[in-house]
Amino acid sequence: MKLEDKTNNNIISQAVDGFDITPSDTTVFQAAPLYIGTGGDIKVVTRGGTTLTFTNTQDGSILPVICTKVFSTDTTADDIIGLI
Repeated sequence: MKLEDKTNNNIISQAVDGFDITPSDTTVFQAAPLYIGTGGDIKVVTRGGTTLTFTNTQDGSILPVICTKVFSTDTTADDIIGLI
């Protein structure tokens, strides 16, 4: 699956690496789509700066939104990996 990055017109195709994400109300990380190992709600800040809460994400799903923060407040999903 390819995602168009409308910020700089790049195409994001497949991840070549990843990193564990520990939800935090203060930590900002490299922009990345997210793998959700254990489903639940996940509150994020997108690369565009919008705060969104995705409810009832499923185990093993990929959230194809480029994110820079995963909040600990209001996030019940777990085992989250940033894909790069």
